[in-house]
Amino acid sequence: MLVPVIMAGGMGTRLWPVSREHYPKQFCALVGDSTMLQQTMRRLDGIGAATPLTVCNEEHRFLAAEQLRQAGVENAPILLEPVGRNTAPAITLAALQATANGADPLLLVMPADHLIQNVPAFHEGLSRAKALAEEGWLVTFGIVPTCPETGFGYIRRGKKIGDSGFAVASFEEKPDLETAKAYLKEGACDWNSGMFLFRASAYLDAMHKHAPAILEACRAAMAGVESDAYFLRPERAAFEACPSDSIDYALMEKTDRAAVVPLDAGWNDIGSWSAIWEAQDRDADGNALIGDVLQVASKNSIVSAQKRLVAIVGVEDLVVVETADAVLVAKRDAVQHVKEIVSQLKSADRTEHVDHRRVYRPWGDYDSIDFGNRYQVKRITVKPGAKLSVQKHHHRAEHWVVVRGTARVLKGEDTIMLTENQSTYIPLGEIHALENPGKIPLELIEVQSGSYLGEDDIVRLEDRYGRA
Repeated sequence: MLVPVIMAGGMGTRLWPVSREHYPKQFCALVGDSTMLQQTMRRLDGIGAATPLTVCNEEHRFLAAEQLRQAGVENAPILLEPVGRNTAPAITLAALQATANGADPLLLVMPADHLIQNVPAFHEGLSRAKALAEEGWLVTFGIVPTCPETGFGYIRRGKKIGDSGFAVASFEEKPDLETAKAYLKEGACDWNSGMFLFRASAYLDAMHKHAPAILEACRAAMAGVESDAYFLRPERAAFEACPSDSIDYALMEKTDRAAVVPLDAGWNDIGSWSAIWEAQDRDADGNALIGDVLQVASKNSIVSAQKRLVAIVGVEDLVVVETADAVLVAKRDAVQHVKEIVSQLKSADRTEHVDHRRVYRPWGDYDSIDFGNRYQVKRITVKPGAKLSVQKHHHRAEHWVVVRGTARVLKGEDTIMLTENQSTYIPLGEIHALENPGKIPLELIEVQSGSYLGEDDIVRLEDRYGRA
C-alpha cells in the first residue's frame, strides 16, 4: 500500500502579497486555475495510492478540507500540527498515524506547494523509487538541474543501486554561483526536492537510531491524539516539547540507507515571483501576464492583477502584483527580498501579511469592502447549508441586507427568514446567528457600527465548527 503524505504547512512569505499567513501559497492558485494543494492531489491520479494524509497547521484546517473537497478528496484525514516543528516531526507524526492500525505502507512525502509539469515523468520516477523503498532504502528525489541554481541544496550521487537510483554520497548546502556551476559541470549533483518515499517502519527505525528525542515526543503526542471528524489533533504539550529539525538534518544526512532517484519532470518549487515567471506561459516579449493586464513595449516581466486593470509601459524585468489591499513592484532579480517587506509589516503591527481583504471561514468568506471611523462594510457569502456561530458582540451593532439567496436569522428568542432585498438589524449585545438553508450561496451586505470593530469582539455561544 502506498500512502501519500502531503505536507501543507509553511507561510510562503516570499510570495507576498498573494501568499499570507492565513492564506499561504499552498492554498493559492499561482500557476493555472487550481491551487498548489489541489494540483499536488491531482498528480496522484493513476498511481494506485490509498487515501492521502494531509499535514497542516491548525489554523488552516478548514481551508485545507474545503480545497481537498473541491479536488474530489472528501473525508480524508488531516493531521493538525499544534505548533510548527519543521519537517522531521511532521513526517514522524504521519508515519505513526499510518502505522497505528498495524499497517506498514510506503509513504510518499510531498510538499503541497511544488509544481510538477510533466506528471507522467513523475509517475515513472515514482515507479523506480518504489523498488528501492521496498528494499528498505530511504529514497529522496533529486531534480536534474537545468542551471547553476544557488537557491537550492544539492544531493551528490554515490554508487549505483540496481537500475533504479543511487546511494546518496552527500548533501550539499546552498552553494555560491561558482560552486553551483561546478556541480552542474560535474553532472552527478541534483537539486534537493524535499520529496521522499520510504517504508513507514524503515523511517521510524531510522528515527529511533538517529533522532530518538523527536520520535519519543511524537509518540507521546500521538498517544494523546484526539479525532474530530477527519481532523486528527496530536496532544499539544507533548508536541511542543519536540525538538525542531528538518528531515535532512535529523535523518537523511546521518543514515547509511539514503538513496536518490533523479527526476526530470518539470519541477519548480514556486519559491519566488521569479520562479512563477519561469513556470508561466509568456508572450513574445517574455512577459507573463495574469489577469486584466495591458502592456506596451515591455519585456521579461510578470504582472498579476487580481482586482483591477494593471498597465505597464516601457518596463523590463519587473514583478508587479496587485491585490485588493496591496501592490508589490520589484525587480525580478530582487524578489528574494520580498520577505523583508513582510518583516516590516510585522514590526509595524499591520495586518496585510496576515489576511487578504477577503477572509475565508469554514462557513464561507467575507470581504471588507469599506471602513472608517466607527463603521465597517463587509460583503458576506455563506455556503449552502452553512451556519455562522451563535454569538454576540460587546462593542458593535450590525445591519444585514440580503442581496442573493435566503437567510435564516436568529435574533434573541426569534428566528426570521430573509430573502433578496430584505434586511434586519442586530443591536449591540443581541444574541444572533446567520444560516443559509438554501441550495445556492447566500450573499449579504453587513454594515457594522460601534466603538470597536475587531474580529476578536465575538463571543461564541455555539459553533458547529468547534471554534472557541
